[in-house]
Amino acid sequence: MSLKRKPITGNIAGASADWRPERVIYELHLRGLSLRQLGFRHGLHGRSLPNALRKRWPRAEAIIAESLSVHPRVIWPSRYSSRRIGAKR
Repeated sequence: MSLKRKPITGNIAGASADWRPERVIYELHLRGLSLRQLGFRHGLHGRSLPNALRKRWPRAEAIIAESLSVHPRVIWPSRYSSRRIGAKR
């Protein structure tokens, strides 16, 4: 039996909800990756990428999103709302 992976398009709860950290980790594990591995690959400490799951960090968000083949806006829509991108929250 062959399982087909569905493309990631959004959230189960709706387009305005951020993904739960568990989902991000699950999606990475489906691809054989971990936050620790991604951190090391990009010259960061192994425990630094999980910070992006809790608070805004554009560089880490981009690393995680790229590894999942989506834009960070798909994972964290609340962080990429219609507000000006450089604005403090």
